[in-house]
Amino acid sequence: MTDEFVRHLRAAPALDLDEASGFVVVAATLLDLKAARLLPGAEVDDEQDLAALEARDLLFARLLQYRAYRHAADHLAALMAANAGRVPRTPGADPVLVPALPELVWTLTADDVVRLAAEALRPRPAPEVATGHLHAPLVAVAEQRRLLLDRLPPGAHLTFAVLLGGADDAPTVVARFLALLDLYRDGVVTVDQDGPLGDILVRRPRDVP
Repeated sequence: MTDEFVRHLRAAPALDLDEASGFVVVAATLLDLKAARLLPGAEVDDEQDLAALEARDLLFARLLQYRAYRHAADHLAALMAANAGRVPRTPGADPVLVPALPELVWTLTADDVVRLAAEALRPRPAPEVATGHLHAPLVAVAEQRRLLLDRLPPGAHLTFAVLLGGADDAPTVVARFLALLDLYRDGVVTVDQDGPLGDILVRRPRDVP
């Protein structure tokens, strides 16, 4: 903070004695407060000290404002220097090309203008979000689960190949396999296999609903 204030004084066109003396008073008070806080059991409750702290905060806020304005001024100066060699383009067509431009032929009638205005002001339909690109399962797993339960009454057992009977396409096979995994996860059926690549035997215990 001290360095900022010193730079502020050096950049000022004239020395403000009130501001400089106020800063010295605040700095001395802060040093006094800091020294007092370093002592064991020291307390600072003087109203003058509190007023000095408020003055310090105001001074610090002014220094921050000054630094922000200085940064903004430097940025604007850099932009002006970078664009010093540029000139704006004169609006309008080049006088050399004006004779080559075709004449404007107005062919619309008042009714045409009214029709165009009505078309422009006509309410537009509400936008719709297309869902055709979303994937929709062709075969429901829940439906295949019900089919497996119908084929496997309590106490029955069938091979997985038999349970796949009637599944003529890949989506149905996949859905029925997922349904079987759901039943196995819920403990409704048990799955046994005698050996690698052997038939998968699916059982439904009698005590499981």
